[in-house]
Amino acid sequence: MASTTYSAPPTAKRNSYLARFAWAVLAWNVLVILWGALVRATGSGAGCGNHWPLCNGEVIPLSPSFHTIVEFTHRMMTGGSTFLMIGLLVWTLRSVAKPHPARKAVWTATLFLVLEAILGALLVKLGYVTGNQSVGRVIVLSIHLTNTLLLLATLTLTAWLLGGNRVPRPRGVHWFALASTIVVGVSGSLAALGDTLFPATSLRAAFAQDIAAGSPMILRLRGVHPASVVLSTIALVWLIARIRPQATPRTAKLISATIALLVFQVGLGLADLALLAPWWMQILHLLGADLFWIALLALVFDSSAEPAQA
Repeated sequence: MASTTYSAPPTAKRNSYLARFAWAVLAWNVLVILWGALVRATGSGAGCGNHWPLCNGEVIPLSPSFHTIVEFTHRMMTGGSTFLMIGLLVWTLRSVAKPHPARKAVWTATLFLVLEAILGALLVKLGYVTGNQSVGRVIVLSIHLTNTLLLLATLTLTAWLLGGNRVPRPRGVHWFALASTIVVGVSGSLAALGDTLFPATSLRAAFAQDIAAGSPMILRLRGVHPASVVLSTIALVWLIARIRPQATPRTAKLISATIALLVFQVGLGLADLALLAPWWMQILHLLGADLFWIALLALVFDSSAEPAQA
């Protein structure tokens, strides 16, 4: 007996403007993430002092320093994300009826955005910014980065479903690829933090920092990133091997795009390492990571969707 799957009503499939808006909200959040990396790379996390949501006790800083401008801009961009998310939530709820799965997806994305703001505020209020290298910062930042990737995932899912696509049903191999990629993203951001807090004068010095007995934990954790890249690559190869025999033309294109972005990311990572992680390369590498994550999500969604009931 064929399994029952949800098929979006024709009115939802025709609502291309809403789907495009959802993709635009996703793109805006990627920009916010990149600017957040600039905040970290320039040491501007304390640019607004220990104040949140105010900036140095002011609604709008009147005589801002460079670091204040960078941090305040990030907060304003985050505020923009909030309004865009509210717009997406209201528009989706008004445009698609129950039990359309996009309704649940957009509510989940909204929840992750709220958690994102709370975790960001927690980093500021606890002083886990600029030169702080405590274990607490590593823990809270890891949770924050995981939440960021889940926010992008739920936004991607919302846009995907609003585009009239079938509901994805990920299985073990899909979850393995997604989970291993999250580990890569989190470990990569922690490695970038270590590069910012403890800049090396040479590649040899950087490797020496990683293995020195007295090195801070943030430096000793840098080795997790390349190891997780290997694991994630194995997971992706396994996923592709499983889905390629039954791949549709669209799935084949998504496979090619995901592989291309993976190769691009590895190249950026090697360049970042060779150049001793300048701030602009860190941001470019993060952009590649976000694009790879979104492409992988699309591949998982497309390849795990159950066939429409005959």
